[in-house]
Amino acid sequence: MHSTLALTIWPYETDNKLLRNTILAVAGTLLLTLSAKVSIPFFPVPMTMQTLVVLALGMAYGWKLGAATMLLYLAEGAVGLPVFSGTPDKGIGLVYMMGGTGGYLVGFILAASLTGYLAEHGWDRNIVTTALAMLLGNLLIYIPGLLWLGSLYGWDKPILAWGLTPFLFGDLVKVVLAAVAMPLCWRVVRKRAKAPEKTSS
Repeated sequence: MHSTLALTIWPYETDNKLLRNTILAVAGTLLLTLSAKVSIPFFPVPMTMQTLVVLALGMAYGWKLGAATMLLYLAEGAVGLPVFSGTPDKGIGLVYMMGGTGGYLVGFILAASLTGYLAEHGWDRNIVTTALAMLLGNLLIYIPGLLWLGSLYGWDKPILAWGLTPFLFGDLVKVVLAAVAMPLCWRVVRKRAKAPEKTSS
């Protein structure tokens, strides 16, 4: 087992574990909300950074805290907070969550759990394994998302054209970004850990 990035940067003692994890989970949901609201012009559809944040949070937090953060995010949305993309204009609360994006939201939990588990086994330390972890995480977002779309609207509809193919290029770009960023973060953390402390005379 390997230490996660969050645990390396912010180790915890037994008496502050709950407070630490709560702060990180709430901060994670704020970042998820921001990433859902920011739309970047892209081809063939505008791109948000939310799936990147989902996967990166899982990888940085580890599977337990990563999954807990996603559950908290969904709970915030379920009680009516406008944390999802398109809310409140396209609906809010459970009504929104039972719509076309419902399966993808469930996939967030699965994906964060997987990337967190892989990070705890050292997959976030180099470009190749980070990219593979991100690809697998994306797969776990798409599978329940497409299954839900097909069940909701019917398999005679162009489900792949609605929920998969327009987003593949953007997701590939995000995989590349993560594959570069995560190992780079580790190098920075290790460098700072090895740097001698400055003393004043």
